[in-house]
Amino acid sequence: MRREWIRCTPSWRKKGPRGDCVYLVEDESKPGFRGLNVVRLKSLISFSYDGTEYPCTVVEWFKTSGRGPDRDTGMWVSGVTVVHIDTILRAAHLLPMYGSTYPLLDSEYDHNDSLDDFEAYFVNKFIDHHANEIAF
Repeated sequence: MRREWIRCTPSWRKKGPRGDCVYLVEDESKPGFRGLNVVRLKSLISFSYDGTEYPCTVVEWFKTSGRGPDRDTGMWVSGVTVVHIDTILRAAHLLPMYGSTYPLLDSEYDHNDSLDDFEAYFVNKFIDHHANEIAF
């Protein structure tokens, strides 16, 4: 992959904020998703210190559930800090985890709210070849 658009804006299409989800590298020595975490971008910022500019992002952490992927789907389940932008590996795709506590969604439901409305998510490693290679 050569380039990928990752978005974070306070107003997306004249509605509320949009912050894409990304894989964040936490431990390069661990294989696959075990060395990664999924975060949602809240704001892109930079600051200068002692003549050096540091590009950073404010992120919302998703907590992983368990030590391995979900048995039924093979995907990881996930649950505000400032981090350096170099720790972002690539975009991540999360799917809400439905269950008996979630009623059917109304046809008027705004999908832009899904990252705020559900308690647990699958990390979709099947979204493309690259995600499948890194989120095992």
